[in-house]
Amino acid sequence: MALVTGKPVYTDDLAPKDCLIVKVLRSPHAHAKIKKIETERALKIPGIECVLTHEDCPDKRFTMAGQTYPEPSPYDRRILDDRVRFVGDAVAVIAGVSEKAVAKAMKLVKVDYEVLEPVLDFRKAKDHEILVHPEENWKALCEVGADNQRNLCAHNETQEGDIDQVLKDCKYYVEETYHTKANQQAMMENFCTFTHMDAYGRLNVVSSTQVTFHVRRILAHALDIPKSKIRVVKPRIGGGFGAKQTIVTEVYPALVTMKTGKPAKIVYTREESFIASSPRHEMEVTVRIGADENGIIKGIDVYTLSNTGAYGEHGPTTVGLSGHKSIPLYGKAEAFRFAYDVVYTNVMSAGAYRGYGATQGIFAVESAVNELAHKMGMDPVKLKELNMVKEGQKMPAYYGETATSCALDKCVERVKAMISWDEKYPRKDMGNGKVRGVGLALAMQGSGISNVDTAAVTIKVNDDGFYSLVIGASDMGTGCDTILAQMAADCLDCDMDQIIVHGVDTDVSPYDTGSYASSTTYVTGMAVVKTCEVLKEKILKKGAQYISCPKEEVEFDGKRVFHPESGKEISLKEIGNQVMCGNEEALQASESHYSPTSPPPFMAGSAEVEVDLETGAVELIDFAAVVDCGTVINPNLARVQTEGGIAQGIGMALYEEILYNDKGKTSANSFMQYKIPTRQDIGNIRVEFQSSYEPTGPFGAKSIGEIVINTPNPAIAEAVYNASGVRVRELPITAEKIYMGMKEK
Repeated sequence: MALVTGKPVYTDDLAPKDCLIVKVLRSPHAHAKIKKIETERALKIPGIECVLTHEDCPDKRFTMAGQTYPEPSPYDRRILDDRVRFVGDAVAVIAGVSEKAVAKAMKLVKVDYEVLEPVLDFRKAKDHEILVHPEENWKALCEVGADNQRNLCAHNETQEGDIDQVLKDCKYYVEETYHTKANQQAMMENFCTFTHMDAYGRLNVVSSTQVTFHVRRILAHALDIPKSKIRVVKPRIGGGFGAKQTIVTEVYPALVTMKTGKPAKIVYTREESFIASSPRHEMEVTVRIGADENGIIKGIDVYTLSNTGAYGEHGPTTVGLSGHKSIPLYGKAEAFRFAYDVVYTNVMSAGAYRGYGATQGIFAVESAVNELAHKMGMDPVKLKELNMVKEGQKMPAYYGETATSCALDKCVERVKAMISWDEKYPRKDMGNGKVRGVGLALAMQGSGISNVDTAAVTIKVNDDGFYSLVIGASDMGTGCDTILAQMAADCLDCDMDQIIVHGVDTDVSPYDTGSYASSTTYVTGMAVVKTCEVLKEKILKKGAQYISCPKEEVEFDGKRVFHPESGKEISLKEIGNQVMCGNEEALQASESHYSPTSPPPFMAGSAEVEVDLETGAVELIDFAAVVDCGTVINPNLARVQTEGGIAQGIGMALYEEILYNDKGKTSANSFMQYKIPTRQDIGNIRVEFQSSYEPTGPFGAKSIGEIVINTPNPAIAEAVYNASGVRVRELPITAEKIYMGMKEK
């Protein structure tokens, strides 16, 4: 209600009026060493508090990736460095009493650069003679195959079976390379943070972040101060989509506040959010796939080259999903291999984006499966149905996990009916120079990171018997506050309005790794269930004590504790008030949860497009989707999650790309240049759910946040091929690519 009535709930709304305004002076060069920075003239501007450079920062490397500790991403950043690595990299931080004063001062800071040759082509970056990170204090905390002397952020290879021999023996074989460009998350609320020192000399940070507890750790590393000196609070977030899993802005006002003792605020402009943030990783994925004469896929070989850009945020982790969330879709393969390299280049640093690498890998593998079907003269859906993973199957390429809940076959069956596949496949000539085609794709994701993601909640009974639910998970518009309150209300047999949700404050909230990896419903939800069970036992014990009955003989119905035999009872309201006096045990519970597995949600999505054969223009007519996310906890929230994810996938498929010129500068710095689809561009989106039951999830639930973005790319690419005969293997799929493809044919 606060959101739709325009109440001040976001970071910038809450910032004190006397905050210093913080801005970042950015590099005009893709690669350069800073020889000298002159700040004297800027400091003379009235209202300027400080101009900070690399000389004012701790000489400590860290990563801005909000991940578990120790972070897989290399420690390759300083807050400000004497070497800049992309156009837009931070050179200096300027703080003053007004935007006008800071803008004037920025023009007066003079920087003397030694311009270096950049590495811009990620295909040539590995073992390039130019090093993006030659510094000696670069380090990797985890064994991820990183080597800064080779421009390598990560490298690995896994396989099962003799993939080369298996593919050699296949009757049908396809080998192709697919290219996905970097994309911006383009959330409504730009990156913003404000900081201040409290009365106890602690740095307080209020930020629009998905990873509140990780912010505390990262700032402690970057500023070289104890974590106990930092408190981080997350207010309402205006969208994140993974962008705010990277600590993009927090370090700059924090540095200013530490240096000046004054409150400070940074709010990125939309241009800054486009040129100096954390977009999706550009990837080139090569797929080799083979099938026998019966259409059984025998082997899949995937090699991914990922461009992490100037820094390694999420580089070692996103790339893994490109293979581990695509190869297991096909359960009859005898052999697989998955290898990858993640390379440094002198472009904007990449980061987390909804789908987190699975999106890129699924586009490649699903496209290759479709191409294999056409080579065999088979309907691609029939090939998928022959080979798709089924419930109970072990998935060697998915860390050896078993599909304990999987309704993918039913998802395909339903989506075929929704799109009228049998009548429309492969194409329909509209008789006006336009042809319609259909395409279908499968996808899987995960539910949190197995053995890593940890969540805890605290629930306490207050006077009058209402509950406080204190969480560490960051609601970023996904509705997790609602979902978790819903679960608690179900467990405690009460109305949702009896539960007050509070989060996130690192001084108060129980630890949670954060809102990413589709973990909240599955991981934090189970923490809620466990906590409610413990709290109910405490309520029973306290109620039994107050009515002088044995605990084993009383019951709790959400409103009262009662003894069926004697008729004695006490209301929850009375219990809540009585524990305020003469009480030896707090009427609250706090439990933590993690999962040794990450059960995948599954999805089938089908697109119908119309291609103008004269111009190559493509229009999306219809997109039908069926999702298996286990038990659907809140159908309304699940539906809008799915519709929104599909819309983002459509943007990636048809419109969005970050391009750089030969100097490493991007032109995609506003919504005029970077095109995201409007409501008029996404056609008709229809969503249905196919329930399965996940035994390890709360009420049988799995995740839904990321799976929903993964099918539009391959489905639309296949639909375009069926309509025009042109196979587009590089996203986005534009009229020019289709037209030139038709011309070549």
